[in-house]
Order: sequence, then structure tokens, then C-alpha cells
Amino acid sequence: MTGKIEQKDINNAAWAACDTFRGVVDPSQYKDYILVMLFLKYISDVWEDHYEEYRKLYGDDDERILRKLERERFVLPEVTLTEKNEQTGEVKVLDTFRATYSSLYERRAASNIGELINIVLDHIEEKNRAKLEGVFRNIDFNSEANLGKTKDRNRRLKQLLEDFHKPQLDMRPSRVSEDVIGNTYIYLIERFASDSGKKAGEFFTPLKVTELVARLAGPKPGDRICDPACGSGGLLIQAAKEVGDRNFALFGQESNGSTWALCRMNMFLHSFDSARIEWCDTLNSPLLVENDRLMKFNCVVANPPFSLDKWGAENAESDQYARFWRGVPPKSKGDWAFISHMVEIALEKEGRVAVVVPHGVLFRGAAEGRIRQKMIEENLLDAVIGLPGNLFPTTNIPVAILVFDRSREKGGVREECKNVLFVDASREFISGKNQNTLSANHLAKIMTTYTARAEEEKYAHMADFAEIRENDFNLNIPRYVDTFEEEEEIDIDALQLEIEQLEKELAEVRVRMAEKLKEIQR
Repeated sequence: MTGKIEQKDINNAAWAACDTFRGVVDPSQYKDYILVMLFLKYISDVWEDHYEEYRKLYGDDDERILRKLERERFVLPEVTLTEKNEQTGEVKVLDTFRATYSSLYERRAASNIGELINIVLDHIEEKNRAKLEGVFRNIDFNSEANLGKTKDRNRRLKQLLEDFHKPQLDMRPSRVSEDVIGNTYIYLIERFASDSGKKAGEFFTPLKVTELVARLAGPKPGDRICDPACGSGGLLIQAAKEVGDRNFALFGQESNGSTWALCRMNMFLHSFDSARIEWCDTLNSPLLVENDRLMKFNCVVANPPFSLDKWGAENAESDQYARFWRGVPPKSKGDWAFISHMVEIALEKEGRVAVVVPHGVLFRGAAEGRIRQKMIEENLLDAVIGLPGNLFPTTNIPVAILVFDRSREKGGVREECKNVLFVDASREFISGKNQNTLSANHLAKIMTTYTARAEEEKYAHMADFAEIRENDFNLNIPRYVDTFEEEEEIDIDALQLEIEQLEKELAEVRVRMAEKLKEIQR
């Protein structure tokens, strides 16, 4: 098999590899094993492909070839397994091999195959510490708790290695482009999210929602783009695609260790090696800082956890970065804490923010109401866009996207814009058995309406500050977009006559049926 591999072929082959764990390990756990193995296979195939290219140039000069390979994106070192005789102190070499997928495939029947996979990952991480430090620390291929006792574990890992040996998963650059590999990674994450249900919220946002958020944020060449709740990185990658060239810088933060690792690998598979992805709690321990101050970004996007409980309200008043000067959100709902953080890290008089929120953010009162009012009074809010329900694997509730634009601040290029666009796109979607989706046409309509900032009956409304103030700064979309459909007027008298005629006809039919029954009984 020498031709180029199609996207659907590699997708199907990678998803079929999951059968090794399906029904035995929870999808929220086995996703890590599959995605790490995909990453290992990819970097191994690239390394071996380049090794063969150098062999054609330098023949059997292995030392020269290996020096060349030391300059590759990822260095795959040699592994030497030894055993020490406790009595004599003599060290015996048991095995020597390259830290690649191929070496593991050759040893797939080994009684300690789980341990060997861990050793290979440890060596790769150590040799590529600047890029991969910590990426594999949350994955254990020798785990009895996750993969079963030794015999079952060995059988499953042997099968997994064989599944990734299929021709459709040959990821050499000569066979498949990096775009295809990156798309497969995202495809798998999407499928895992579908299987994982509510557990998927920490690592996945539906693709059409990420596309819409990225487009609303409008990243441009030269921008620094940040997602402070980045999950597995899909939204950051989509924002990068919106730029149209490679002139941008990506930054992210993620509090879940295994999800952070997925994000790091996702960045590498899309060739965004320079992306800075920090493992930390954004609200309590932000790590994207410069000179003891929060870094500032041109573009900030996120789908933070909805109404996060125990988010750290007790520390907010003494926050060293003064992010919550408009007010401290309630301790049981962290939505406005994330929004406050995002607005504060957006560049003054320039930065743009697009964030996915539950509808309660639009109308809840008390502390949240006061924060909302202050942001509106500062003229930061640009648009409120309502989406359909059941778009997410985590919840069936409808959500909204809030767009903030700091160029509307005093001194910014849009400071004269004093209105807020409300869009009710909640009734336009593709209905699905388990989950609804948005189409390209739905997104195009939203973006056209947003760009034009035009009124459209039962769909979009431009509300000025006075109107929002009259509504007590409540942003509930039905207050601004009237979607009420008048019912057709019913003629009661005509309807009554129709009912009486039907009853008369029914009585006649019953008489005829009774006569027929008498004839049959004779």
C-alpha cells in the first residue's frame, strides 16, 4: 500500500482500535491510551521516515544519521534495559532498542509489555523535556486498576499495538499530511465525547460551536490568542485556523492534568509546537504572567465549566491581580469569575472576548447582576447570541455566547458604538437523536447578522443602553427579540357547526353498522 491515506480511512482505523478497551474501560479513561498511542505512532513514523531519507544520503553512516535526527522536532532515544546481580554487582544488558512504536510492536508479546510502553514514553519525555515534560505522567500502560490483571492487560496491549500496525495508520509524512493526523485526533476526541456523555465536558466543545466562537472573536494576523479553560485545545486550534496564516501565538491554561496532556499533544499534531499551554487553575493560580502581571491578549476565547461550584470565591477579594474589582461572583457559580478573568486579560482598548455561557449568566441577580451591570455601563458588551439546546454532550440546556470588545472603551476605535446586538438563533439547528448540531448555513446566518448588526424580525435586535437599563440590565434574550408567533384566529361558531355535522354522520354510521351485525348473526 503506497498511495496517500484518506482522512476517512485513518479515522476509521483509529476508532476501530478502541474496540480493545470498549466495554472494559470507561471511555473517559481509554481515550488517554488511544490518543497517546496515536501520538507515539505519529512521532515514531516521522522519525523512521526521516531515518530512511538520511540513509539514502549517508548510507550506513549511522553516527552521522543520528546526529541529523537529533535536530528533528522529537528525538527518539535508545533504550537499554539492564539487570543487576545483587551478589556480584555485575550489570547485565537484557535488551537494547530505539524508543519507537515499531520497537514496542516487535515486543508486543512480552510478559511486561505495559512496563515497556511506560519505559519508552519516559525516555521520550526525558529526551524532549522542553516540549514534552509532564505530558505522559498521567498515563500508565501497566495499570491493573484500568487495564486489568497481567494476562488480560497483556492481551489488550498486544491487540492495541497490532491495531495501530494497520496500513491505514501508517503516518509517515510521505503517506499522510499533518492536517490529516490533526483532524484524526480531533475526530477521536469528538467520538470520545459522544461516548463519555457528561464526563466529556472537561475536554471537548462541539466543533461547530468552536468554529462560531472563533469567528465571533475574529483573530487576526499577529494576534496573541488565549483560552484560559482550554480543555483539549480544540477552540484554540479553531481560532488559529481563523487567522489565515501562521502569524499568531497560542496560549492556554487547563486545570485537569490528563486533559492538559491531550491539549499539548493536540498542539504538536497540528504543528503548533510553540503554543504555551499551562497546567494550572486559572481562577486561583494563573500562570500566564509577565513581570508579575497577567499577560494581555488580542483575542480571548473559552467554553469554561458551567456554573462551577467552589471555584475559589474565598480568595477573590484578595486576588493579587485585582480581577474581581467589579464584584465577587457567588461561590457556587463561577461563570462571572471566568468572564471577569477573560475581560481583564484582554488588551485594553483593543482585545476581544468570546465566551460560551449558560443562560443564567444573562439574568441572575445579586452579585452577578452587579458585575453584569458594570460591564454594560463600561460599554464592553458587544453581542448576546442565544444557541439551541442539546448541542453539548454535557447538558441539554440552551447556551449563549457573549462577545465583549474592549475597543468600545473610551479611547478605543469603537467607543461610539453604544448598542448591544441580541440574536436568538435557538430555533435553527439540525435535530439529532442524542445531540443537536449547527450547520454551516446556521453559522453563516449568525455571522452575517453579527457583522451587519442588523435588525431581523424574530431573530435579531439592536438594543441601546437606555433599553437595557429599562430592563434592569437583564440580558434575557426574549426581552429583546420577540419570537412570539400569533395563533391563527379560530371561528368558534363554524367549528361548532363542523362538530355537530361530524357527530350526525357518526350516528348514521353506527346505525348502519348495527344493521349489518344483525344480518351477519342471522
